[in-house]
Amino acid sequence: MRTARRSEPSETVNTDVVAPTSAGVVSWPPEAAARYRAEGYWEDKPLGAHLYAQADATPDAVAVVDGPLRLTHAELMARADGAALRLRELGLRPDDRIVVQLPNGWEFIVLTLACLRLGVVPVMALPAHRGHELTYLAEHAEARAIAVPGVVKDFDHEAVAHDIAARSDTLEHVLVVADTVAPSSVDLRALCAPAEQPAEARADLDATPPDPDSVAVFLLSGGTTGLPKLIARTHNDYAYNAKRAGEVCGFGPDTVYLGVLPLSHNFPLACPGILGAFAVGGRVVVASSPDPAKVFDLIEHEGVTVTAAVPAVAQRWLDFREASDRHDLSSLRVLQVGGARVADEVASRVRPVLGCTLQQVFGMAEGLLNYTRLDDPEEVIAHTQGRPMCEADEILVVDESDRPVAPGEPGVLLTRGPYTPRGYYRAAEQNTKAFTPDGWYRTGDIVRLRPDGNLVVEGRDKDMINRAGEKISAEEVENFAYQLPEVSLAAAVAMPDPDLGERVCLYVVPHAGATVGIDDMRAVMEQAGAARFKWPERLVTVDELPTTKVGKIDKKALRADIARRIEEGAAR
Repeated sequence: MRTARRSEPSETVNTDVVAPTSAGVVSWPPEAAARYRAEGYWEDKPLGAHLYAQADATPDAVAVVDGPLRLTHAELMARADGAALRLRELGLRPDDRIVVQLPNGWEFIVLTLACLRLGVVPVMALPAHRGHELTYLAEHAEARAIAVPGVVKDFDHEAVAHDIAARSDTLEHVLVVADTVAPSSVDLRALCAPAEQPAEARADLDATPPDPDSVAVFLLSGGTTGLPKLIARTHNDYAYNAKRAGEVCGFGPDTVYLGVLPLSHNFPLACPGILGAFAVGGRVVVASSPDPAKVFDLIEHEGVTVTAAVPAVAQRWLDFREASDRHDLSSLRVLQVGGARVADEVASRVRPVLGCTLQQVFGMAEGLLNYTRLDDPEEVIAHTQGRPMCEADEILVVDESDRPVAPGEPGVLLTRGPYTPRGYYRAAEQNTKAFTPDGWYRTGDIVRLRPDGNLVVEGRDKDMINRAGEKISAEEVENFAYQLPEVSLAAAVAMPDPDLGERVCLYVVPHAGATVGIDDMRAVMEQAGAARFKWPERLVTVDELPTTKVGKIDKKALRADIARRIEEGAAR
């Protein structure tokens, strides 16, 4: 197997600058941690141990289907052990970080399990990220490795990763999934081969398990303040997250879960997702595209029982099914929809069109998960976003002064619990805004709490654009706009879209005599290597921006303005 080399010898990497994750993690208070242990939420076992215990119970059951490749639970774990040992041969040790930017595939699954096994912490980047985001993630996490695909749709991820490594103080290894891998890269498929001596590998790794209170994975926030913040999920809390979600969602040995959304997202990763399926001996079928024809083929041929989608994808599937019933979807029992609120009228179509139960999922990578239950009345399923999955989940609905609102009135949702961390990683300033002094997380979601305990999501109080489940910081888009010398003022807002929920609209006030076009803005973001889903899809030039009474840009007025412009345009 080839080891990676940067443009200069890896021995020159200053690994002394890498701090332990414990230095940047906000721990649960001792009294809360003791309670969660005493009440059985935290089992003090590494996340991988839960999966291996189930694999031992059902070694010959199929665990992963990715095209022609089929792996049993025993074969999957043998590959994870082999990858863990080879990561160790590269010099990676428990608590080292690796940025993982891989498309849906068996390689992502094996690498993730190998990291959980060894105690290396994967930083879950998104497939759409580019150099701008990946550089930040590598620097902020002080990563020692990065895993990427090769060339995808004419974009050379491998070259970008090596460019980042050449400028990094910590990044030593570039792991690549591709048919042809550069000599300076590590062939990730070779790294993920089964251990040559499975029993010896198992015993070796069993002898040095990760600390259950250590960080298992870094998820990304959908934050409003520029680039995403890192969410440190421990083995204890994330194991509970996946296992309890599986219980609520009816996962069992007969579960066949279709992974359609990017698997690095919290939703398909552990809500209950692929980790929840493995924890009960279920099967994961990997989809490379949400295209309805391809998805329905997989449902029919693999007997898929449950899958998850964002509202825009779910609506495409409904429209496709209404136009053609040639696929046998009788195996599909549950369609989970989350990432954004699904319109009530779309929700009410799921059962009659697809013949399965809709399960609304309202949650966040920061922790709290709410589900409609599979046996809820149709009114609850179609018109609410569910209720907390854990009896220890605490929720408050408050006004702008953090005072509880009257029952049934809309307010900002605050939460804390056994799988909701108490702060972001290395983000002291942001933590003072996002968390109360006594540990409540300010979700930024405006909700109503019904008498039956279910939540109805009314919107956001944060400056966020939710494009088909991808959260985009308005501030980040505005910062790019100010790189244009022609721009005097800029404000990015969400504009409504029937397919994606929201798209990015940018309002611009040019300097006197200057002009600004959307292509100018896109060129700046492309030059910076920003992900395409963040690019503005409409630019509105105005003479001035509306302001509130305290002089802030009135985003509410701008959102109303773009909605009016769209409506007037459609009426013409």
